[in-house]
Amino acid sequence: MGDLATLLLPSARAPRYLEKAAWVGHPYMSDVFISYARSTAKEAKAVADALRDLGYGVWRDDELPAHRAYSDVIEERLRLAKAVVVVWSAEAAKSQWVRAEAEAARESGTLIQLSIDGAKLPMPFNQIQCADLTGWDGDVRAAGWRKVAASIAELVGGPSKAEPASATAPRRLSICVLPFANMSDDPQQEYFSDGITEDIITDLSKVSALEVSARNTSFQFKGKSVDIPQIARQLGVSHVMEGSVRKAGGRVRITAQLIDGVSGNHVWAERYDRDLTDIFALQDEISEAIVGALKLKLLPQEKKAIERRGTESVEAYNLYLMARQYLVTGNDGDARNGEAIVRLCRRAIEIDPGYAGAWALMAKGQGTQRTVFGGEGDGGLAAAERALTLDPDLAEAHAVKARLLSLDGRLSEADAEIATALRLDPESHEVNASAAGLHFRQRRFEDAIRYWEKAAALMETDFSAPGMLMTCYTAVGDRQGALRAAQITLVRAERVVAQDRSNGKAMSYGAGALAMLGERDRTREWIDRALLIDPDNLTMRYNLACALAVYLHDSDAAIEILGPVLAKPTPEFLDYAKVDPDLDPIRADPRFTAMVAAAEARLAAGS
Repeated sequence: MGDLATLLLPSARAPRYLEKAAWVGHPYMSDVFISYARSTAKEAKAVADALRDLGYGVWRDDELPAHRAYSDVIEERLRLAKAVVVVWSAEAAKSQWVRAEAEAARESGTLIQLSIDGAKLPMPFNQIQCADLTGWDGDVRAAGWRKVAASIAELVGGPSKAEPASATAPRRLSICVLPFANMSDDPQQEYFSDGITEDIITDLSKVSALEVSARNTSFQFKGKSVDIPQIARQLGVSHVMEGSVRKAGGRVRITAQLIDGVSGNHVWAERYDRDLTDIFALQDEISEAIVGALKLKLLPQEKKAIERRGTESVEAYNLYLMARQYLVTGNDGDARNGEAIVRLCRRAIEIDPGYAGAWALMAKGQGTQRTVFGGEGDGGLAAAERALTLDPDLAEAHAVKARLLSLDGRLSEADAEIATALRLDPESHEVNASAAGLHFRQRRFEDAIRYWEKAAALMETDFSAPGMLMTCYTAVGDRQGALRAAQITLVRAERVVAQDRSNGKAMSYGAGALAMLGERDRTREWIDRALLIDPDNLTMRYNLACALAVYLHDSDAAIEILGPVLAKPTPEFLDYAKVDPDLDPIRADPRFTAMVAAAEARLAAGS
C-alpha cells in the first residue's frame, strides 16, 4: 500500500488539484506546507511572508519545477513537511483537497490551524485548537499570529522571533488523556487498556473545573511516538496524561503520569500494582490523584459520579470490554462477530444481572444477528428494554431500541427514542451512528450526513461512517463531499485490514472507496481478495455490489455478486436494499427485479 499522502492525493486527479498551495522551506527539504483555497491566496502569501520574516525560507507554488508533475510535488511536500498550516475559510471548509490535506496532517501530528474569516470548521477539525486571524493585517504582535508562529517553532525548530510558548499557554486547566499503552504479553489484551483509558476520560469529564479532550481527539495519537508539548499546543490543553497497562492473570500494573503541556515536566507520576479485583478502586484513585495534582476541588456530587460504575463485578466488566472490542472492529458481516458479542454479554449478565451496559450491548449484537442472519427472537428489543429499566438514562440503550423499533416499522416511536438518546449523550458514537441509520432508511440523506459526519469524527477507527457518507453525498449530488469521504474511508479501511486481513466489511468499504476515487485496477484487486478470503460474508458481498453498481457502472458484476445475498435475505436486509441509493443504477434491470421478487416470495413462504 502507498503512504498516506499517496492515498489522499492520487496523481490521476492532478488536473483538478488546483486549490492550493505555498510551501515554506528549502525546495527539496520543505519545512512548512500551507494549505488554502484559491480565493485566499493573498492571505496565504501574507502568512508565508511573515514566516520568511521570522527566519524561515519560503518556497511558493509559482516556483514549481517544470520537469515534475504538479501532483507529484504536492504529494511529496505534504509527506515531508514538519508542519502543515491550514488556512481555513468558508471556501476551504468546502474544499475536498484542503480537508484531505488537513486530515493527513492530523493523522501525522503536524497540523496547525488558523482561520481568516471565522467560518465554521468541519469535523473533526472543529475539535482542535485554531488560531483566529480574522482581519489580520500582518501584525506579528497579534495574539493569533503569535500562536501560529510559536506552534511552527515547536514543530519545525530553527530560527524564530515568535514569543515563547508560555506566552500563549491556555489559562483554564484542561487535559488530554492519551491512550494507555498495552504492555501485556498478549496483544489481544488491548481492549482492556483502551477500556481503562476511556473510563478515566469519562471520570475526569465529570469534574466541572476541568476541560477534558474527547475520546476521539486523544485516540488519534494511539500507537504514535508523540511530543507532549507539541500535542498540548495542537489541542490547546494545559496538561497531558499518558500511561500503560499490564494485565496478567489476576494482577494488573498501571503506570500513569501527568505532564505539564508547556514545559514538558512531570507534575505527577505513579505506578500501581494491584489485584484485578481492585480495578474500580484503582480507577477512582487515579482520577482523584489527577484532580489533586491540578489543585482542583472535587465537589461531593462529582466524587459520587466518578465512583458510580455500571457494575461492581470486575469479571463482568472484563467480559463487557471484550464484547465491545468485537463491536468496534465493525465486521458485522461475520456471524462469529455477533455471536461473540451476545455470548460474552450473556455471561456478563449471568454474573451481574443488573449490568445495564451489558444488556444494551447484547441487544446490539442480537439486532445485528436479526438483520443480517435472521436470528430468532425479538432481535434484542427485550434486552434493550431491560437495560432501560435498570438505567433509564443509558443513551446507547435508547439508540439500540430506536433501531429495533424502526425495523418493525414503528417510526414515530423510533424517532422519539433516538431524540432521547441524542439529548442524553450527543457525543456518543453509537447514538450518532444510529441516528444516521434511521434517517438513511427513510432516505433523508441530508440528515443522515449530519450524524454520520459526527460519528466519523467521534471514532477514529470507524470506516463505516465515512463509507456511508460516500453513499449519502453521492445521493445528494455532492461529489466533493463523496471524494473526501472516500479518502478517509480508504485510509481507515487499509489500517484495519493491515491489522486483520479477514475483516471482510473493511475490505468491502476499502473497495468502494477505491472505486469512488477512480482506482479501477486496485478496486478489482480488493474485490477479488475479499471474495477469496470471506466469500460467505453477505454484508461484504452487498457492499461490493454497491461499489460495482454506483461507482464502476458494472451491472453484470454487481448482480452476480449480489446473487447469494438475495438468495437468502432477511426481511430487514431486503427492505434496506429497496431504499439504498447505491443500487439505483440496477434497480430497473430485469435480472435485479427478478431476484428481488424471488426473495420476497421465499420470505412470504417462510423458506
